[in-house]
Parts: sequence; C-alpha cells; structure tokens
Amino acid sequence: MGERLRVLILEDRPSDAELVADALRQSGLEFDWTRVDRKSEYLAALEDKPDVVLADFKVPGFGALDALDATREQGSDMPVIVITSSLGDEIAAECIKRGASDYLLKDRLSRLGTAVVQALERKRLREGARRAEKTLRESEAKYQELIEQASDGIFVTDNQGNFLLTNTRYREMVGYAKDDLLRLNVALTYREEERGDLARRIPQLRDAKSRLFERMMRRKDGTSFPVEISVCALSNETHQGIVRDITERKGTEERIKRLNRVYAVLSGINALLVRARDRDELFREACRIAVETGKFRLAWIGAVERESMRVKPLAWHGAGEDYIRLMPLGLNEEKPEGRGLAGRAVRERKAMVANDMANDPRVALSKEALERGFHSLVILPLTVSDEVVGVLALYAESPGFFDDEEMRLLEELAGDVSFALDHIEKEEKIEYLAYYDSLTGLANRTLFHERLVQYASAAQSDQSKLAVAVVDVDRFRTINDTLGRQAGDELLRQIAERIERYAGPIRTARISTDRFAIVRADVGSESEVARLIEQCLAECFGLPYVVSGTELRVSAKAGIALFPNDGPDADALFRNAEAALKKAKTTGERYLFHTQQMTDRIGENLALENKLRQALEKEEFVLHYQPKVDTATRRIDGVEALIRWQSPDLGLVPPMKFIPLLEETGLILEVGAWALRRAVLDHRHWKDLGLSAPSIAVNVSAVQLRQRDFVATIEDAIKLGSVPPGIDLEITESLVMEDIDANIEKLEAVRLLGVSIAVDDFGTGYSSLGYLAKLPVQTLKIDRSFIITMLKDPNVMMLVSTIISMAHSLRLKVIAEGVDAEGQAKVLKRLGCDQMQGFLFSKPIPAGQLEKLLARIAPPHSRKAPDRQRRRS
Repeated sequence: MGERLRVLILEDRPSDAELVADALRQSGLEFDWTRVDRKSEYLAALEDKPDVVLADFKVPGFGALDALDATREQGSDMPVIVITSSLGDEIAAECIKRGASDYLLKDRLSRLGTAVVQALERKRLREGARRAEKTLRESEAKYQELIEQASDGIFVTDNQGNFLLTNTRYREMVGYAKDDLLRLNVALTYREEERGDLARRIPQLRDAKSRLFERMMRRKDGTSFPVEISVCALSNETHQGIVRDITERKGTEERIKRLNRVYAVLSGINALLVRARDRDELFREACRIAVETGKFRLAWIGAVERESMRVKPLAWHGAGEDYIRLMPLGLNEEKPEGRGLAGRAVRERKAMVANDMANDPRVALSKEALERGFHSLVILPLTVSDEVVGVLALYAESPGFFDDEEMRLLEELAGDVSFALDHIEKEEKIEYLAYYDSLTGLANRTLFHERLVQYASAAQSDQSKLAVAVVDVDRFRTINDTLGRQAGDELLRQIAERIERYAGPIRTARISTDRFAIVRADVGSESEVARLIEQCLAECFGLPYVVSGTELRVSAKAGIALFPNDGPDADALFRNAEAALKKAKTTGERYLFHTQQMTDRIGENLALENKLRQALEKEEFVLHYQPKVDTATRRIDGVEALIRWQSPDLGLVPPMKFIPLLEETGLILEVGAWALRRAVLDHRHWKDLGLSAPSIAVNVSAVQLRQRDFVATIEDAIKLGSVPPGIDLEITESLVMEDIDANIEKLEAVRLLGVSIAVDDFGTGYSSLGYLAKLPVQTLKIDRSFIITMLKDPNVMMLVSTIISMAHSLRLKVIAEGVDAEGQAKVLKRLGCDQMQGFLFSKPIPAGQLEKLLARIAPPHSRKAPDRQRRRS
C-alpha cells in the first residue's frame, strides 16, 4: 500500500492483541501498532490519527461499541473493525449501525488483512466523495456567482426546453421575473414563426459539443431584438445557453454597410466624372449608380430654373418616378409649392435631411413616401461658382439612414458632382464657341459644313435631292454704320430667330457677318425649292424689323445649289451656292440657282403656277368628256371626265403641261374637288334634260386619295347630284397598292355611297390577285400601252386576253382605253372586252358637244326642255 499503516488495537488481553498483529503480518501488510484497553488511552491514541482501529467487542469497561461511539463523537471517519469470539446477528447489525467498517471472529483472522484493505479503500472513496461534494458545492456557488456577474444572459434548460436556471441579465433581456421563467419553456422567447425550428435544434445538441447561431429573441412585451446564442449540452439531461444582445453590433455592421455603399457610390461617381461627356449623361448615370450601387430606393437630380422659380427634375432612377411629379418643387417660400425641402435646400444653400419621413412635418408627401418604401431623405444642393444650380435627392428604405458619417461622404459627393458640372459647362462653352455663333446661337460655318457633309451622304444613299441656300442681308453694313454695332447685333439676332423659326435649328447657320445658310433635305422638284426660298424670303424679310425703336425694312438675296446636279459633295454644293448668291447680288435678282438655265425654267414654272392659281379663282378650268362605248353595240355606256385649262393668254393648255404642276403644288386638291362637283352637276343636268345620261368616270390623284377627308369630299360632291349619283372613280393600280389596307377601307366607304370604282392603267402596276379580289372595285381599265402593241406582239395579246378572263372570273367589267383602230376593236370584241374608249370612237369633247351627241341618240319622247334654274347650278 506504499506507506506503513498505523494500527490501533483495543484489546484487554496482550496475547490476543499479538494474534491480531500476526494475522495482519501474514496478509503481507506493513504496519506499526499500539494496544489500549481503557477509554482514556483510546481517546488519547485517536489524537495521533491511526489509519485503522481493531476493537475487541468485550473489553471490560470500554468495548467495541463504546469505541465506535467515541470515534463518531470526534467526527472521525477512521475505519473501525470489530473482533469478537462470538457475534450474533443482532449484535452485528448494531455494530454496522454504529459505523463499524466490518466485523471478524477471533478464530477466523485469516480475512483480517483483506478486511483492513477494504475498509481503508472505502474510507478513501468516502473522503474522495466528500471532497468532490465540497468542490461541487463550492463550484455551484462560484457558478451561481459567476453567472450573476456575467454581462451576457445565461440559462439552463432540460431536454424539453423547460427553464431550470437563469441569471439576472437574461431575465432583464426577456423581461420576465425569475419565478415566471422557471415555469416557462424556452420556446416562449422565440418568435411564433420560428418555434417549429426550435424542436429541430434541441435534439442536435446531444450530438454536438456546442452550437453558435444568431436569431431574433422575443421579449415578454412581444418586441424582438437580435442576439447571438451559444448552446451546449451540460449532460444528457440539461443544456446551457449563453445569450449576447448584438443590437449595437448589428447597428454598427449596418452602419458600416451603409458607409461602404456610400463609399461605393462616391467611387463610382468619381469614375463617372472622368468619362461623362455632358450634363445629361452625368445626371443620368449618377442617379443610376446611387440606386444600383448605393441601394438607395430613389435618386433624382434637378436643375434650378430661376425664371420659373422652380426645380426641374432632369434625371432619376429607381422606384417612385411618379412620386417626383407630386413633389412641391417651387422656390418661392410664400407659395405652398415653395415650402418643400428642395426649395429650402436651394434657398438655404445647405443639405436638407429627413430621417423619419413618416413623422417629419417638413415632408409634404409622407403617406405617398411610405407607400413607396421611403423612410429617409436627403436633398443636397449642387453649387457652381457660388450659386446653387441644382439638387441631388436620395431616398433610403431604413429610418435614420443619414447620420453624420454618411452626410460627410454625401456632401463630398455633392461637391464632386458640382465640380464635374462646372467642368462640363466650361467644356461645353468652349465647344459651343467652336461650333456655334455666339451672337445668334445658330451653327457657325464649321458646324454647318459638317452637317452638310452628313446631309449629302444621306442624299447620295437615298438617291434623293438636297438644296443649299446662302442668304445675304442687303445693306447690312450701312445699317450697322448708321445705327451702331449694338443695333446691328440686335438686327442679326432677330433675323436669325425668323430664319430658325422657318427652317429649324439644325438646318440653319450664320456663316459670316451678314450671311446665313439653309439646307433642305429630300426636296422634290426645282419648282418646290423655288417656292420654299420665296416663302422663306417672304416670312423672314417681308415684315419690318424694330431695332432700338426704329422700324427697318430689310431685304435679302439668295443663291441656291442642288445636289447632285450642282455638286457631287458638300464642298462643291456650298461653293456653288455662294457663286449663285454672288451672281444674284450682281444682277439684282432676289434669288438665283447655280445654273442659269435652271433659274429660267423655275421662273417659267412659278409663273405658270401663279396662272394656275388665278385660273382656279377665275373658273378657267373646264371638263372634256371622252365616251366609252359598248364593245358589241358601239353605244355610249359611259364617259371619262378630263380636266382642261382654257387660259385667256395661253389658250387650251395640254394636260401634261399643268396636271403635274397641280399635283406638285397641292392645287390638285382644289381642282380635283371642283372636277368632281362639276361632273356631278353635268350628270344631273343631262338627266334633267331627259337624256340618257351616261355614268361619268372622274380620275383621282394620289394627293387626293391620301387625304384623311377623302371620303367626306366625295360625299359632299355627290349631294349636289341625282340619286343614284352616276359617278365612277378611276384610281391607278399603283396608287391603290401604295397603302392597300387604308385604301381598301376608304374605297369601301365610297362604294357605300353608291359610287362605282375602276382600277385605271391596269397591268402597269404590281397588284396581286389576292388583293384584287379584296378591292371593292367593279371595273378594270387595260392600259393603252397594251392595246397599242397587242396586234404586233403575241405576248401582249396573251396578256390582254388573260386580264379579260381574270377580270370576268372576279365578276369585274373590263374597259380597254386607247382604242384607235378598227382592228384593235375587233380583237377586243372577240376576247370579250366589255367597253372600249379611244379616238376610234371619239376624242375628248366639251360638255356642250357631248350633250348634243346624247340628244341625237336619245329617243324623241324622252327629251324635255332644260330647267334653266337647275342649269345655272
């Protein structure tokens, strides 16, 4: 056992004590022993703290039971083994009851050594248990003291989550009293939607030393706060949780996150400042970066308009674009619209912050803001040259977003945007001076030339025409010298305004002191260009100018060049326009084209145009009629109305001389409407005379058909005639196919008015059978070019035959125009053509001659005297 044992033997007989000692020696134990036989000796020996007592049961005056009592009275845990000659069960039980470790018979001492060893081992275990118990008690006290002093909340639960222990800090966190918590389950501190997750987590604690997680903890009052919880299993039956309130940490993390977002916005916009080309791009991209990178709900930038006294939003990004339209953006604080935060930021020249938009009385649209998720707002003034020129507004989804740190960064951001805005404005001014005239604001010679290059390139690609006019102000130097430089500048500004208003800003330039340039793309004929120039000169120089209280009559001259006739590129075109101007100034002409021959021709056309306008006013137009005859009977079935111009000066002007000009000038609308009315009145007049009035076909031009009021024009005209109106409309095949769907709709409406429709010049266009079947037409007119050549060309003959067969299959009538020979008529009759028209039967004749012709072929009883009152209509 290591150390020698100290053995105390209570025995009145020394021999018996020796026997006991021998028995111990025989067991192999090493020991020292002392014998006592009286109480006083026994008590004295106990002071030396022997390892074991071997007591004889029957020592006179002080036996084993007395020794047991004395030992226990002293509080000793020393093992006492009772040795006796004989021992009954009752006495043995009493010995054990009083604390004996064991008992032996004197004649069976062979077990003594084993009994001693076992008694000593039990003592050692008891001492160990007492020490452990003491340590545990001390530990529990220390644990209780520690958890009470802990800054974190601590709790202990059983396997079902019922509270067994909580510290003061934990109770403060959740708002419960100690006794209340000990009757509750930990699930009560979970939000209702998270309680299902708790049942899953508790069993996992048995398989892991500890778990660390974050969650929202629920207080007694129902509010929640973020915590970090470390949970571990103390035993198979208990679990410990350490709870740390991380509200402040979360706030710090959120603030750092917000700051990082603002830093990112600042970085992104600083990168933008390098590449932004103009103010619009700067504003637009800055708003986009603020929303996409900074995670702001809405960002917008507005410019200060001093004249209208308001902030005008120019760029925005994010949710709530409609919210911007509702905001009070005025600058005048005397009006309700001027009391908004934007106006205050401009007036007070400082940032306006609303960290609780729902309850801030300065926020006029708090309800609308909450609906869009806006809780915090800052409006930052943008300052250039010590003047507020705009504002940057940012909206955040969390309350209290804009603290001092954010504001320092955002004010730096506003300063950077202001700097970039100032830089862009200066660059734009430099670029403006390089390409624009500082006096009038028009493009200068350089920019006009660049634009002219683009116009010429586009015209070449489109194979269209382009006109360039250079306009010179007459006697400008005289005006400048007489009235002074300031008055001359004012006159030039007013001239520029009129020219720009007429031609448009991108088509106009001031190319020298008193000279302007105009470009017109996609022009039509030379006559159209001449009219445009005349109109320009009339609008820009017809009315007097008022300069410094003086009324000035100013005139100008112009030189014109056309692409591609007068130059293959911009340089040649501009050069030739200036040459034409120089010649106009020399000759005194108001304007000249680069080619004199063109100027002369244009002059003729303009003179003819003026005569046409007069002809319309003076009713010089007349209708001639060319009969259409039935192929089988050669009787007149209808007539075609053809416009003629009976000019007092020029005589009967050929149609090809003036009809294209009517269409070009738009006069065809008035002349065409007149022709329709005249035909209706003539048809009614013939019926009133009792004649067999044929239907009258009136040609419709492209200009007429394109008009929105085309159907209304037809309806107004036929109201003047009889019922049914007896009018047909002839429309060329190519014109019908221009806008097939819209034209079908118009023609169907005309058809409902009782007016028949014929497709003129059929075969020269590109109509398909599918569309032809959809058209509300009753007649096809085969173009005269096919009739003239069909006898000479078998292919043409086949085409004419096919057209007639196809038309009849679609239940359409067929008219052949241009029938000038009898051979043509015979072939057409054989092919089944319904009607013919041409010089073989009659050339176009005036209405009076047709009336006589109709009278000759009418039965005598059907004629009656003319109604003079109606004739005058």
